[in-house]
This record gives sequence, C-alpha cells and structure tokens, in this order.
Amino acid sequence: MKKIVVLISGSGSNLQSIIEGCQSGTIKGRIVAVVSNQNTAYGLVRAQQAGIPAACLDAKAYSNRQAYDAALLALIEQYQPDLVVLAGFMRILSPDFVTHFTGKLLNIHPSLLPKYPGLHTHRKALENGDKEHGTSVHFVTEELDGGPVILQAKVPIFPEDTEADLIERVKTQEHTIYPLVVQWFSDTRLTMVEGKAVLDGKVLPQQGYANE
Repeated sequence: MKKIVVLISGSGSNLQSIIEGCQSGTIKGRIVAVVSNQNTAYGLVRAQQAGIPAACLDAKAYSNRQAYDAALLALIEQYQPDLVVLAGFMRILSPDFVTHFTGKLLNIHPSLLPKYPGLHTHRKALENGDKEHGTSVHFVTEELDGGPVILQAKVPIFPEDTEADLIERVKTQEHTIYPLVVQWFSDTRLTMVEGKAVLDGKVLPQQGYANE
C-alpha cells in the first residue's frame, strides 16, 4: 500500500476526492500526512476530519524559498512517502525539492497543457475566445507546469460563461481524473522514465493518456 503526502493551500476539494478514493479502496494507498502553507486552508480541516495528520508550514518563518523548501522536504521525509501530490499547493518549488522527489511528484493544473502554464488560466481561456478548456495531471519537473502530462479532461466553453462558471466545470473534472491518476500510481501502473510518463509500459503522448 503506497504512502501518500498531499500538499495544499486552500479548500482541499481535490484532497477530498483522493481521501474518498483511499477510503473506498479504489486507491491502494493511504494519505499519511497533509501539509499546507496556509493555516486557514480548509483542507487541513478535511484532513483532521478523516483522521489524517495535518500540519501548516508558514513561509513567513523562513528567510527564502530554499530554506522553506528544505524544511518542507524534511517534514515530508518524516513520512517516507511513495508519492507526493500537489493539490492546489500555490508555491513554486525549488529545483532541489523537485529533484529529490523526481518520479513521485504529481500536480494538477487547470488548463490543457502546454497551453496556459502559470496563473489565471480560466480568465485567459475566456479572453482568448477558446471553445474548450480543461485540466491536466502531470509529473512535476523543474519547468513550471512543464512536466510530462499523464491525463487531461476537456470541458466546453459556452458564450455566456463567467470565470466562476468555468472554474466549477473544470473542478468537476479534476475530482474525477486526479484520483484516477493516483490510483494508477498506487497500482504501480504509472511511472516517469527518462522524463516521460509511462503507463502500463507505454510512453504516453504529449497530451497524456487518451482512450479514443
């Protein structure tokens, strides 16, 4: 059974979907810790309600990003995780941190990568008149939102959509695909090999797994 650490900054809705996957047994793993950089993050409450150890590591207590990431790494390593899941963790991680967890560090990003890395993805999709938008689960590398994509989910954009509409539509898909990717990893079906995502021994294409 894989040991999972989840990093959050906010409400923890993706965390909740992974908690439920572990509780139902679809994910053959258990979340051994939840860590936030915000002490007001509701995800910490979700963790406590599920009986999962929860901690806040406040960046204000550290002199720079490297010092914070070193403390974060040390905290995570106490749990000896097989997988570290970024679930709305709103910090850019240092190269040393990413390198340490290479191949066992996942992130979910609210766009159809490589389109719209970084922030304000929903706003950009609306401003550019896109007809579709979505979300991507990927392995984390040193390049911001640039690691190999594992799985994407697309949603339509309607003429009357607001940014809030699009956020909710994308989140619904996130809550489905993120636990599925964690499940693949926990079943030892998913790995990262030479910078590429590999599922069931096959290298995935640029947009990740596609069941046509």
